Amino acid sequence: MGKLDNKVAVITAATSGMALATAKLFVAEGAYVFITGRQQEKLDEAVRAIGKNVTGVQGDAANLPDLDRLFEIVSKEKGHIDVLFASAGLSGQQMLGSVTEEQFDSIFGLNARGTLFTVQKALPLFRDGGSIVLNGSIASIKGLPGRSVYGASKAALLSFARTWLVELKDRGIRVNVLSPGPIDTPAMQAAPAQMRDQMRSMIPRKELGRPEEIATVALFLASDDSSFVNGSELCVDGGLAQI
Repeated sequence: MGKLDNKVAVITAATSGMALATAKLFVAEGAYVFITGRQQEKLDEAVRAIGKNVTGVQGDAANLPDLDRLFEIVSKEKGHIDVLFASAGLSGQQMLGSVTEEQFDSIFGLNARGTLFTVQKALPLFRDGGSIVLNGSIASIKGLPGRSVYGASKAALLSFARTWLVELKDRGIRVNVLSPGPIDTPAMQAAPAQMRDQMRSMIPRKELGRPEEIATVALFLASDDSSFVNGSELCVDGGLAQI
């Protein structure tokens, strides 16, 4: 018996890395999963990799008509949602003094605005007792040079979670933030070797996290195992942001 048997989950930006690993685990634990991605080719590859009980919907979480189409498809195919993992996010590195309006707007437009409207548009389909997981980052608490805009956009998510849990308490819908540290995703693998080595050196175990280590925590927050966890930020960072 799976931890998500007969549940319907939506995971945004799940064509690679942490979100794809989460989608695979959710399906293995009994869920039917809807995933999104901006590029159809990569979305098709992700659907094939998951293998069963999955629908891919092309779209951008920063684009409200795309979100409307996503949830119209969910409504037609399944009629409800039990779990939402709002995973879509945009990083960036801009030192104070060189931040542009375009950089600020694109990062906040997806990470904060996109997350808010993803959740808001999902709500009419949510069954009572469901779980919302927001994809945060330890950049919101660590104070990493060049990451002020990104970190601030992720810090907004914890405020969202704490406010929304109060607004949703009568429906029993929980809202939590999962904040990863450095994870060995395709994006990390494409980063300069010097940066990856620096990240490893800061982690107590001297190894990057694996996407599957994020997926297991997302499963915990999505399932009844975390029934008494609400409005919390769970850092999955190997201890990096804790020391």
